[in-house]
Amino acid sequence: METYQTQAQLFKVLMHPTRLAILDELRGGEQCVCHMEAKFGLRQAYISQHLMVLRDAGLVTDRRDGWNIYYQVSKPEIFQVIDAMKNLTHSANSKQTGGTQSNVKSSEKQHPCPCPKCNSGAESTQQEQHDLAMNRVESTV
Repeated sequence: METYQTQAQLFKVLMHPTRLAILDELRGGEQCVCHMEAKFGLRQAYISQHLMVLRDAGLVTDRRDGWNIYYQVSKPEIFQVIDAMKNLTHSANSKQTGGTQSNVKSSEKQHPCPCPKCNSGAESTQQEQHDLAMNRVESTV
């Protein structure tokens, strides 16, 4: 029974649509919380709570880089479980509704993510603008 208890606990972790959406987003690789906040249009605290559940279950790990915290999947085998679940629910939903609907969708407003990973080009442009402004000040003195 202990084996079933452990398996049931994992399914409990996967029972929330936000956690499934987070794992799906992390399928593409490491992401920061602010990226997921911008993508889903959800509050940072709400996303962090779900990431904590995923981390406590051993499904994701995190690393800090300055002010940003980046998450990545630590057990990629979880995608086989999620994919199997999608296949099962897709066929069940197709029979009932003629299609599938996601409970967590990307934000329609799509706010830009402010992290350095997403804005590496923007960060250098800001630095270039700052340097240009400093050169103008120096040339007028």
